Amino acid sequence: MQSHSENIRLSGKKVSFVPTMGYFHEGHLSLMREARRLADEVIVSIYVNPTQFGPKEDFSKYPRDFERDAQMAGSVGVDVIFCPSNEDMYPAGYQTYVEVGQVTKNLCGVSRPGHFRGVATVCCKLFNIVKPHCAVFGKKDFQQLAAIRRMVTDLNLDLEIVGMPTFREPDGLAMSSRNVYLSPEERVSGLTLVGALKLAQKLYAAGERKADVIIGQAQRLIAGAPFTDIDYVKICDTATLEDVVDIQGEVVMALAVKVGKTRLIDNSVLGEELRA
Repeated sequence: MQSHSENIRLSGKKVSFVPTMGYFHEGHLSLMREARRLADEVIVSIYVNPTQFGPKEDFSKYPRDFERDAQMAGSVGVDVIFCPSNEDMYPAGYQTYVEVGQVTKNLCGVSRPGHFRGVATVCCKLFNIVKPHCAVFGKKDFQQLAAIRRMVTDLNLDLEIVGMPTFREPDGLAMSSRNVYLSPEERVSGLTLVGALKLAQKLYAAGERKADVIIGQAQRLIAGAPFTDIDYVKICDTATLEDVVDIQGEVVMALAVKVGKTRLIDNSVLGEELRA
C-alpha cells in the first residue's frame, strides 16, 4: 500500500482517502464520491479496528461483507481497497498509541473510555500507510471528526481533513451500519433523535439561548418513546466540545441513545439547516 501510494504521489497525482469499517451504505458512498471529486486516486480502507471497541461492545457482531463492499466501492470509482489484517495493524509486541486530549473527554469519551485512543491510533497509522493528500470523514460522528482534525494539526500531519454532512435515510434517520440491528418498532423510536434535533433547531430559531431548556425538551421527546435509553444529550462548543450553558458562539447539539441494544448517535450545529 505504501509503495503504491508513493508511486502515485511521485507521478504528480493527488491521493484521497476514505477510512471505513466496511458494510457500506449511501453515507459511505457519498464520502467516496467527494473523494473522487477531490483527487486522481481514491483509496478506501476497510478495517474493523478492535482497539476502538470496548469489552461490552459489538466488535465480533459488527456487520461485514467484503464482496458487497467491493462492488459498491467500484460503482463510485474507488481505485484501491486497503484491507489489512489485525496482524498487519497490531503485530506482536505492539505498544504505541495516540492520545488526543480535551476534545475526546466529553460526549462519547465519557461512556466509551479508550474509544478515541483507538480511533486516533488507527487513523494515524492509516494516514502513514496510505499517504493521502486528503481524507474524507462524515460529520455524523462530530467528535471523531474534531479529534482527527486536532491530531492532524497537533502532529503536523501533511494532509487535509474534509468533513461532509450527515447522510440520512428518507425518514431522517442518520445512516449507520448499525441501523440493520433495529427492529421496525425500534426504528420508529430511533427517529426521536432527529426529531429532537429538529426541535432544538426550532427553539434556537425562536431565540432560545439557554442550553438546559433546549436539552430538557429534547430529552423529554426521546424518553417518551419506547426502547430508548439516553446516554447523553448535550450542547457543546464546536471547537472545544466542552458543554455550554448560555449559547453564544457556534455550538453543536450531540446525542447518543441506545434504542433496544443498538447505540445510535446524531448531531446538528444549531443555526445550520438540518438535512432531514
